[in-house]
Amino acid sequence: MSTETTMNGAQLLLRALGDQGVDTVFGYPGGAVLPIYDELFKQNSIRHILVRQEGGAVHAAEGYARSTGKVGCVLVTSGPGATNAVTGLTDALMDSIPIVCLTGQVPTHLIGNDAFQEADTTGITRPCTKHNYLVKSVADVSRIVHEAFYVAKSGRPGPVVIDLPKDVLFAQGPYTPPPPAGKEHKNYRPRLKGDLRAIEEAVALMAKAKKPLFYCGGGVINSGPRAVQLLTEFVKLTGFPITLTLMGLGAYPASDRQFLGMLGMHGLYEANWAMHDCDVMIAIGARFDDRVTGKLDAFSPGSKKIHVDIDPSSINKNVRVDLAIVGDCGHVLEDMIKVWKARQAQPDKKALAEWWRKIGEWRARDCLKYKSSKELIKPQYALERLYHHIKDKDFYITTEVGQHQMWAAQFLKFEKPNHWMTSGGLGTMGYGLPAAMGVQIAHPEALVIDVAGEASILMNIQEMSTIAQYRLPVKAFILNNEYMGMVRQWQELLHGGRYAESYMDSLPDFVKLAEAFGAVGLRAEKPGDVDGLIQEMIKVKRPVIADVRVDKAENCFPMIPSGKAHYEMILGDEAAKTGEQKVSEDGMVLV
Repeated sequence: MSTETTMNGAQLLLRALGDQGVDTVFGYPGGAVLPIYDELFKQNSIRHILVRQEGGAVHAAEGYARSTGKVGCVLVTSGPGATNAVTGLTDALMDSIPIVCLTGQVPTHLIGNDAFQEADTTGITRPCTKHNYLVKSVADVSRIVHEAFYVAKSGRPGPVVIDLPKDVLFAQGPYTPPPPAGKEHKNYRPRLKGDLRAIEEAVALMAKAKKPLFYCGGGVINSGPRAVQLLTEFVKLTGFPITLTLMGLGAYPASDRQFLGMLGMHGLYEANWAMHDCDVMIAIGARFDDRVTGKLDAFSPGSKKIHVDIDPSSINKNVRVDLAIVGDCGHVLEDMIKVWKARQAQPDKKALAEWWRKIGEWRARDCLKYKSSKELIKPQYALERLYHHIKDKDFYITTEVGQHQMWAAQFLKFEKPNHWMTSGGLGTMGYGLPAAMGVQIAHPEALVIDVAGEASILMNIQEMSTIAQYRLPVKAFILNNEYMGMVRQWQELLHGGRYAESYMDSLPDFVKLAEAFGAVGLRAEKPGDVDGLIQEMIKVKRPVIADVRVDKAENCFPMIPSGKAHYEMILGDEAAKTGEQKVSEDGMVLV
């Protein structure tokens, strides 16, 4: 790479990426970005991973970012290259994943002329990114790259697009180094410290609580390891119960007795009832998503709600709260602990003991209990056995989207953050396999498993070619019920069992498909096959597609039907007794 004072735009770009600590870029070449690829060819500090479709590149970067805490980096060409990335960018926006996506663009003098492979990338991506840039001058290249990385990872993280016209990549210009820490941007300065008076008021509310509950989400993980440590310390200090969202799993040790499990539409009975009945709710790094709240006018009606979030726009967006604290989760938790200790605050021990007694009654329902079978592999059983074999290993889990995703959240346990990667807000089928690829690139010695459904994995199955090229030992653990399982479940509950287009006819032979990609194919058809399959899958130091043929009719419970309140959960045994569930018209709209 040139060391001259001036460089061409592509050289400026790569130098700026290097100064931002980028070591891996996921991408796919095309005409508009060939100057960048030419410069990548000349250097060895940044590794390029060639995906097979641009959407896979963004999901891979999401997996990389989510598992490392770093910013993921993507490089795609103009037109269809950029538009193929839109789903991944939207996914990253919804789940607050820091991504910088570099898109090629036609030369500046052709913009707006319907040139070959031209698309209005900044216009298209404006609604699905945290910010985007169209670089019009080579003098702006390095400055914009530094700013983009700052924006992507600061405040509430998210994706940023930099659109690079081809003539800018050839033009000569000066390099601008990164600004000193603390001076990254004169206008965008997210608030990190929470208002101390509000924090003191929150601590006072918590100390008086009779039935308190911590409700925490992915924002705690995004804040970093220190925030996770502080959350655990504070929960232990108070003795309060805690529940986590789908995106927050791992923010608190799953094995701890104070953890009630995941809450929400397919959350645990005890977590949802505690959310409904609590009198003080401490929401930290969670955004009151509709899959968590259920029926809004019946959501935790008797609680005082404290909401800690770095994004002011999330406050009172879905649920009105009683006390808002805008700030970074880690900073606010640190101050909460200081205030709690300084005041020598003590929970109402008698009331808290009674609250835990009530939670014990809900736990006794054993809401994840399922009817076992000696003939059919129950998906829950397959995941129980998977966890048994991996729990003592350095494992990372990604998922596709559907029933298998919810079962994985219920039956796999996470003791630490950044080991669970799933598509929460957007629910993107096809996310898991390329995300696992990105995780494996970041953690080459770790055990990386994509818990998949046979429908979802086909969305981005072409990434098996990338996995083969880079010899990544990713494991795809498919719970194959030959249906779009969650679609089938809703059709059963809402539409009288009319399974319109949810049956997966003409599925490939996944064992042969694995072999076609140079991977190992395994299959289990009976419960007795499961342990052997998992042991072989783990032992093999190559990519694996494991086809686990599970019960086609099994549904995912507990479940709060759309439009219902937390106390209207359906458990598996109740569903078997009552048959088709009646869901309101409003609820049907929300599915």
